[in-house]
Amino acid sequence: MLGLMVRDERAGKPVLRRQAPGRGAVRVVKPAPRNWSLSVRWPTLEGLGQRIQQVLWPLLLIALGMGLYELSVRLLPLADRPISLISVQGDLQYIDRDAVQTVVQPYLNGSFLSIDLDGLHTDLLGMSWVAGASVKRVWPDQLVIHIDEQLPVARWGGAALLNNEGRAFEPEDISGFMDLPQLNGPERAKRRVMQNYQQFNRLLRSYGHEVAQLDLRERGSWFLTTQDGIRILLGRDDVVEKMQRFLTVDQLILSERREMIARVDLRYSNSMAVAWREPAAQGQTGE
Repeated sequence: MLGLMVRDERAGKPVLRRQAPGRGAVRVVKPAPRNWSLSVRWPTLEGLGQRIQQVLWPLLLIALGMGLYELSVRLLPLADRPISLISVQGDLQYIDRDAVQTVVQPYLNGSFLSIDLDGLHTDLLGMSWVAGASVKRVWPDQLVIHIDEQLPVARWGGAALLNNEGRAFEPEDISGFMDLPQLNGPERAKRRVMQNYQQFNRLLRSYGHEVAQLDLRERGSWFLTTQDGIRILLGRDDVVEKMQRFLTVDQLILSERREMIARVDLRYSNSMAVAWREPAAQGQTGE
């Protein structure tokens, strides 16, 4: 008979124990019979409706897209008409409307929807007297063009004009603008010259003067000529303060002899020099 060997840890020797044989009878229990059933779950009306919607929505979207496409195909010939009316808007004093028509004419080969508005806008801005422009379609066959004209403030160099923002533009003919002040300077300094001109002119007007010419030399020196012919040398630094100094002295001392002043040199830090015109020679009369 087999036994179970158990080791006694305290004694260090194995101890043999006999396993008692099983006693009594073994009862066999018959398993209870099982009841098998098949259940079928029928879909509810709510679930059926959701499935129908999942199928119908894509079909409806496809049908809607096809309908819109068909509608656009039928309406496109009615919408895309030739341009029959061009409206040019803006307070135009120097721009010839015939010149605008010449720029627009090549684009009239396109229809209402196909006309190249960006290209037309670019060509309009290329006109010398145009400062800004906008182009838009107006249903069903009209084109509206709005033009902002250049506002000339001064002459720049020998062939250009400056607008109120200090930007130069070159009309074909500036002979009609000889009464505008003459500004000169490096090309990179146009805006700076315009700003100083506006500042000097505000100061001079309050004292009865106006700027006839303003020059900025390459080395940064400023020279100004008033409308009554006084040449003012301002130097490079603190030119506004120097102009105010001249106007103060002019009111206190020089105003009564202003017509005799030829040149005022303000390039000194705390003083000024005045050069007088030579008196006109008196003609001799004879018998």
